[in-house]
Amino acid sequence: MNGASDALPALPARDPAGHKGTFGTVCVIGGHAAHPITMLGSVVLASLGALRAGAALCIAAAPEPLLPAILAANPSATGIPLAVDSDGHLVPHAVAAALDTQARRADVLVIGPGMGTGFAEAQVVIRILAQDDGRPVIVDADALNCLAATPRFDLDLRAPIIMTPHPGEFARLADALHLNVDPIDPVARPAAAERLAQRLGCIVVLKGHGTIVSDGARTWTCTHGNDALAIGGSGDVLSGVIAGVVAQYGDSLGLYNCARLAVQAHAIAGEQWSARAGGTAGMLAAELAAEIPAAVATLRTLERP
Repeated sequence: MNGASDALPALPARDPAGHKGTFGTVCVIGGHAAHPITMLGSVVLASLGALRAGAALCIAAAPEPLLPAILAANPSATGIPLAVDSDGHLVPHAVAAALDTQARRADVLVIGPGMGTGFAEAQVVIRILAQDDGRPVIVDADALNCLAATPRFDLDLRAPIIMTPHPGEFARLADALHLNVDPIDPVARPAAAERLAQRLGCIVVLKGHGTIVSDGARTWTCTHGNDALAIGGSGDVLSGVIAGVVAQYGDSLGLYNCARLAVQAHAIAGEQWSARAGGTAGMLAAELAAEIPAAVATLRTLERP
């Protein structure tokens, strides 16, 4: 439960003499080029979320055929082309080599947005999460579904991890781990997030009305936000915002507080858009990302419950 002892910390002020090396680099790994569905918008939105949250640089690592369109949609990002086979699926050994050589400068990784759930994609996800180089990984969307479909995936998790499931993704993970928890009932959601965090030794961000953040010992419920956030791409923006906050403040605030602050900023951004639009329907995910800087600014000086 929330309480005075679990109030959000103020987000530290930015260094006015800072530079691109000061505010961190995020790498978003995702996108899907295989028939019959092409998915690239999720990578664009996650990269926008990271940059709008204040990260200095963002790298989009995506299937090679999709990368030009991704960078056209967000020219502020740079790109790593990921090799695909003749069917458009990732080639795991080539992806591993590309990420090992070209993504080393990233401080935080996001994996899963629009990625697809094939065998090759699951191999890439497991390899990223099995690395123990200290870089935090935000695990979202199809990366979560890849894990749920991989037997005993919990044995391979070595990276510092923040998982961001919506209730459906949470339920698939819980089923794979034989956890009898309810991610939908408002009363049961905090305990559900706590159990999954304890089971996997990670931070869990259980999305939905009243998003829950838990590290297994501490559990917090966001009281901001509205139904404007119930749009495709909202979660992609959130994964990028979390990564952007972690890239800047992970060492000083820790992953749990960074996740809470990012969730709060994302929720406040939805409220800000609604106040400007005069309603809660019709927001686009890119518009949500555009609201993030002002929302982040509200967290720099005030403690919020």
